Amino acid sequence: MRVLIVDDEVRLAHTLGRGLAADGAVVELAHDGPAGLEAATSGEFDVIVLDIMLPGLSGYQVLRQLREREIWTPILMLSAKDGDYDQSDALDLGADDYLTKPFSYVVLIAHLRALIRRGAPERPAVLTVGSLSLDPGRRKVIRGDVEISLTPREFNVLLYLMRNKNSAVTKHNILTAVWDMNYEGDGNIVEVYIGYLRRKIDVPFGTSTIETVRGVGYTVADEAKV
Repeated sequence: MRVLIVDDEVRLAHTLGRGLAADGAVVELAHDGPAGLEAATSGEFDVIVLDIMLPGLSGYQVLRQLREREIWTPILMLSAKDGDYDQSDALDLGADDYLTKPFSYVVLIAHLRALIRRGAPERPAVLTVGSLSLDPGRRKVIRGDVEISLTPREFNVLLYLMRNKNSAVTKHNILTAVWDMNYEGDGNIVEVYIGYLRRKIDVPFGTSTIETVRGVGYTVADEAKV
């Protein structure tokens, strides 16, 4: 297998590289974000091991740019952080797996082999509701020919709604899917983000994509003019 390791901990990267090479892998190393992005873009790898905390470009930024360029090589994110939100953010951006430092080499190899068995995923399908389209891979939202800028949280709320097109979803459904199943903050945060989305995807275009379902929650359907 061909493996790209992007990690600014040089000793760790070389140790992993030597171990993988001893197991028969062809390994390339990069020690900062720009170098990792260049290597991942120009080379062909079976899997990429990508640290989150990198100089130049963070692992999140490298990951986002690779997916925007339609490079679907399986990516295992490494991080010294073990928070739920760190893992959630990495997976939402297109990572395939997540491992927290410190880790066992045996566990790392098991994760890599599992990713390689799965292979590179197919490009996610573009979701559409009327004239609104959402591309999960490129993290882009377009109304007609106008690209709409959304924050990561706004994007994930809209993604959840569009994946459940024509079905009513509750605020609890959205909180569990987009925030965290153990989120203990104010549930009205969902209403706040629905308002943000409406002001971006509907109000400027005179459409009504996100509908309130009284007593239930929200739904999206092919919109009518408001």
